[in-house]
Amino acid sequence: MSQRSRRRGSLTRSFALVSLVGMVALGVALVTLTAQQMRAQAVGDGTSMAAVVARYAAGGVAAGSFVTGVASPDETAAIAARTSAFDERLVELRLWGLDGRLMYSSDPGTTSGLPHSERFAAAMSTGAPDPVVQEDVRRGTGTEPQRLTVLDVYVPVLPDDTADDAVPTGGSAGQPVGVAEVVLDHTETQATLARTSRTVTLAVAGGLVVLWLLLFRIVGTTSRRLRSTALENARLAMLDSLTGLPNRRLLGDQMRRAILRAEEDGGRVGLILLDIDRFKDINDTLGHDHGDTLLEQVAQRLRESLREEDVVARLGGDEFAVLLPDVRSVANAERLAGRVRQLFARPFEIGDMTLHIDTSIGVACLPDHADDASSLMRTADVAMYAAKHHRTGVAVYSPDTDDSSPTRLVLLGELHQALAASRAARRTEQQLLAAGRASGPDGRGDAPAGRPAATQLVMHYQPKLDLGTDRVVGYEALIRWSHPTRGVLAPSAFVPIAEQSGLIHDVTRFALEATVVQLARWEAEGRDLPVAVNLSAHDVTTPDVVATIEHLLAEHAVPARLLEVEITETALVADTSRVVPVLQRLHALGVRVAIDDFGTGTTSISQLRDLPVDTLKIDRVFISDLGEQGRDGSEVVVQAMVDLAHSFGLDVVAEGVEDAGTARVLTRLGVDQAQGFLWARPAPAEAIAQVGVADTHGPHPDGVTRPGELTA
Repeated sequence: MSQRSRRRGSLTRSFALVSLVGMVALGVALVTLTAQQMRAQAVGDGTSMAAVVARYAAGGVAAGSFVTGVASPDETAAIAARTSAFDERLVELRLWGLDGRLMYSSDPGTTSGLPHSERFAAAMSTGAPDPVVQEDVRRGTGTEPQRLTVLDVYVPVLPDDTADDAVPTGGSAGQPVGVAEVVLDHTETQATLARTSRTVTLAVAGGLVVLWLLLFRIVGTTSRRLRSTALENARLAMLDSLTGLPNRRLLGDQMRRAILRAEEDGGRVGLILLDIDRFKDINDTLGHDHGDTLLEQVAQRLRESLREEDVVARLGGDEFAVLLPDVRSVANAERLAGRVRQLFARPFEIGDMTLHIDTSIGVACLPDHADDASSLMRTADVAMYAAKHHRTGVAVYSPDTDDSSPTRLVLLGELHQALAASRAARRTEQQLLAAGRASGPDGRGDAPAGRPAATQLVMHYQPKLDLGTDRVVGYEALIRWSHPTRGVLAPSAFVPIAEQSGLIHDVTRFALEATVVQLARWEAEGRDLPVAVNLSAHDVTTPDVVATIEHLLAEHAVPARLLEVEITETALVADTSRVVPVLQRLHALGVRVAIDDFGTGTTSISQLRDLPVDTLKIDRVFISDLGEQGRDGSEVVVQAMVDLAHSFGLDVVAEGVEDAGTARVLTRLGVDQAQGFLWARPAPAEAIAQVGVADTHGPHPDGVTRPGELTA
């Protein structure tokens, strides 16, 4: 017998026992209360009869006789005559005088005696009858004594009950003048009570037994139905209501079991997640009924086509999962995912329509990509969305595509700390500068000892050269993160994380503030060259960035013409209605605007004509094609970009120039400025400052190098 069956049997027995004890207690209570009520009723009836007998008896005696305690022979005869009608039940009648003297007894053998003192006193003081059921032994007709159950009632006699209604001297009408002790035969009544009690007991017991049996049957039937319903609910809780496949909960349970077995056997567990592409369009176009039909057919194909040990589950919506409890390698799991994708090559028949459906499938394995069920599900999900994003159909998990990996979360926390440290260092620097200005008579003086602590986030600067004169005409500011354990990180390593987390605005403010501060220093040194700062797409959709730039320029007294902002073409066209007003305000402020990575977006000619921009920066993809191994027609594309920009009065900058041949081609095509490793790599401001300004030249397009060549 299973543990669950034993538990159900134990619960049933417990209910039977508890309910039986309850029924017995209820029966005993009912019988006891009923018997008490019947006995009380019988005593009450007898007491009423005794009161009648007492009044009849007292009606033949004068009140004065009760006071003296002596009844005359005439009164004795009158009492006997008046109470003769009650002889059938009357066992004995005694009259007690005011002082407790026996005045009369219907039993000839009783000529003297004393009343029960407590009962006599109670009747005299309260004026209420005092009944008692007791055993009585009397002489019978034979030699054996007669045992009776009698009701002995002490009834107070009032003056109104006597023959003359006279109130004794010093007494009152409500004060008893004596007591009539009426002894009634209670034997038959007691026997009737016993029989009635037995009948009631049997009736109550029988009724309660029947009720208990009915309740037990009802409870048993209900319990079985509830158990059946609970089992069905438990089964349905583990299954998808539409397809009948295991749901996410059951899949998680199966995954944990498979992982335990794999850990014991040294095996591998695979998980395939698939998502139906454009399923929302199907629901919106054909209706949810047709969408549900499609999901049912997908579930049927998956169930019929995979191995018996594989677990097919529906996670919700249009997302399915296939658990591979024992897979030999990641490559095998990928091949199985390819087979799953082939199941969708055959069209689906939905009513009278034929639908061709495609899927995106992600594959992950344990221990290759995860170490528990939760992380296995997560990595498979990451792989699935990578397949959907890159339209590869099937993708195996790769940490490179995992934007939510624990490593990136740690990096995000460290970026928070780096920004906080940079802000603290900036405040310290401002305090030092303020103290230095306040120490001299003219607002000038030596700064106090100490320097602000070095920060992890720093700005590097790459020069931009005029291709016609080979002279430096500006810089591009590029943020770098000098990570204490990972080394120097380029923006591509942490800017996407900052954009996803909303931290990008803090990063941009740091870059803007550091650049404006550097511009102020260079201007004080006589270097009047503009610097470009890259803005994220998240920055240019809000006017806050304009207020930040305006505040920084005013705080450090830097002319707006020395600051240039760069936004990518894709960011520009993604939300034109919000970006263009921001660019217009920057343009009105005097800040130059450049479109970065031009050629990778979809900017139309009319948009370019109306945009408040000053410079186009051709994407490095087109620049790299101009080399010796470049594509045919690349020069034509670049020439078209240059001509288009010049026709709108825009400057053209080429980025990513790495060889002299490309520089010569760009010069011939009319490109205005260029930057790249050919002249200098991005470097800190101190390294750039060592080069000089007016006499700084780079290599000629013809390859001849002049003195003062950029070496930073």
